[in-house]
Amino acid sequence: MAKPTTVIRPEDITICETTQQMIAKARRDGVELFFDRAEAIKPCPIGASSACCKHCSMGPCRISPSDPYGKVGICGATIDTISARNFGRMVAAGTAAHTDHGMAMLDLFRGVIEGTVTDFAIKDHIKLFEVAESLDIETEARPILEVARDVYEALEKTYTQVEGEIPLVKRVPKKTLETWRKEGLVPRGAMREIMEMMHRSAMGVDQDYENITKQISRTALADGWGGSMVSTDISDILFGTPAPREVTVDMGVLKEDQVNIIVHGHEPILLEAMMVSADAPSIKEMAKEAGAKGINLVGMCCSGLDVLSRHGIPHAGNFSSTEAALVTGAVDAMTVDVQCIKQDLHKVAQCYDTTFITTNYRAKIEGALHIELDEHDPMKCTDEIIIKGIMRFKNRSKEIEIPKKTARGIHGFSHEYIKYMLGGSFRGGYEPLNDNIINGRIRGVAGVVGCTNPRSKQDFSHVELVKELIKNDVLVVQTGCSQMALAKAGLTSPGASALAGPGLAEVCETVGIPPILGLGACVDNSRILMAVAEMVKTGGLGDAIADLPVAGCAPEWMSEKAIAIGQYFVASGVYTVFGHTFPVTDDTRFTRLLFGGLEAKGLGSWGFADSPHEMARLMIAHIDKKRKELGIDKSRERVLMDMSDRRALAANE
Repeated sequence: MAKPTTVIRPEDITICETTQQMIAKARRDGVELFFDRAEAIKPCPIGASSACCKHCSMGPCRISPSDPYGKVGICGATIDTISARNFGRMVAAGTAAHTDHGMAMLDLFRGVIEGTVTDFAIKDHIKLFEVAESLDIETEARPILEVARDVYEALEKTYTQVEGEIPLVKRVPKKTLETWRKEGLVPRGAMREIMEMMHRSAMGVDQDYENITKQISRTALADGWGGSMVSTDISDILFGTPAPREVTVDMGVLKEDQVNIIVHGHEPILLEAMMVSADAPSIKEMAKEAGAKGINLVGMCCSGLDVLSRHGIPHAGNFSSTEAALVTGAVDAMTVDVQCIKQDLHKVAQCYDTTFITTNYRAKIEGALHIELDEHDPMKCTDEIIIKGIMRFKNRSKEIEIPKKTARGIHGFSHEYIKYMLGGSFRGGYEPLNDNIINGRIRGVAGVVGCTNPRSKQDFSHVELVKELIKNDVLVVQTGCSQMALAKAGLTSPGASALAGPGLAEVCETVGIPPILGLGACVDNSRILMAVAEMVKTGGLGDAIADLPVAGCAPEWMSEKAIAIGQYFVASGVYTVFGHTFPVTDDTRFTRLLFGGLEAKGLGSWGFADSPHEMARLMIAHIDKKRKELGIDKSRERVLMDMSDRRALAANE
């Protein structure tokens, strides 16, 4: 494997102490990580500005970002058409990823209903009935499997329907849905919207950036209110709806005296099956005979967040730390399924004699061992993975260096649990949240989500942004790699209320929650959509999602999935800020449409900032603007000035 040539200090690459330690070890070992390649490979400025078109063989055509209207492509495509096409294809790819994930969960659900899948069952009957009722399916005095079959048939339309409206728009606030209908944005079916987006962005088809943008929004909404929402609902039905639990995170969860198996990816099926295999008496005995004190299952990335939320399984880190975990030498097997899997994980694993295994037919890696998971007999795969991990433990030969650092925090908040914690079993609802936003104790709500990216200092923007938000009485909800960034920093414990503003701290201490609520994997952004819809339904904060004092942010976004997520939040009415870069050319009509024109149509708007403090400023300014429009801007309770505030005031006089 190529040796790293970079000289950048680990502490300049990441604020994660355990990842810093492993970067230093990888350099001593002569092992290249993706941080090194990010330093060596500079991004193309034309590509980063989405001013390059390669959709036919007449090009590629490159437009100068500094003079975007100075020329057009060979076919005559303007910078607005080129940028809109590129943006639309990113949304289509991201929507396809979440939709295919949701389809896999729906296939599993069908197998459980039909009896062809026997290792999983319907675990949360209450959630099943809630989903059924949201789809206007009768539940009273009906057998569970009969209700489940109707739910399956309704949700299948999310993907296959070619006309009409996807079923889950029944959950969208009335005024928001009216805006979508007026603008022609309501998705018909995910497969149709993705197909049409790809067609319309092909050379010589749709060449009006505003018309392309309509299809961009419709495709993205098929993700947020379709594929992603279906995946979350079915996962809850089959594996249980998350409820808060204390969990240990960071690389210190690896154990030198146990068989360490990391599960990394996005679909919960693999890790749920791994838990069953690891608990089998014969497997436990095999590990004991190999000299291990036990089998230590550890999650990474989003599949890890799924089981962290449901079962309290420890979590080793987010996307940027997946290679670093292998550098410990303590990982006996790493197994992956789909999405956010770096191809070089296999090469890094080889450097440390770690067994690396792909399991999903969609996602093989050249040279890697593939043991395919069949949902009809999942333990055949997962048993074999654990046995290979045990064999590696028995024959360990590499130096082991496990960082000692861990953090404990509260995770596993769901839309349903938030309702319960605010009002109890009989009066559950969002009234306390809305009331405290109206009276000003809580300024607003922010969703901070998304990836980590080697172009940014790992975790820094997530942590600094969230600290600034909660200090200003903004309640934060999180998903994905962002959630793990905050967890490693110790900010998901109730003690984090000490960093919150006085109003938010008072509410959190009264309810008994941290000021940062982790909702799960990136596909679980649909839980945030459900939460904002419930805020509208509860009343007092406007009639549409666009009226709410809320904002979203992905400070270190990386994948096309993030663009799809951002667009479905914007199309739903949420002001959404992205950090570090944004795939458009400045000062073009398409950019102005995204960053203001959509809001004028009753939707949300994009924002961009490179600094986490500027991100926070933009989000708080938007929240304050919405408070003013709602007439609640003067209801914020007074905060007494301390001596530092008085000195700052005196200095400005």
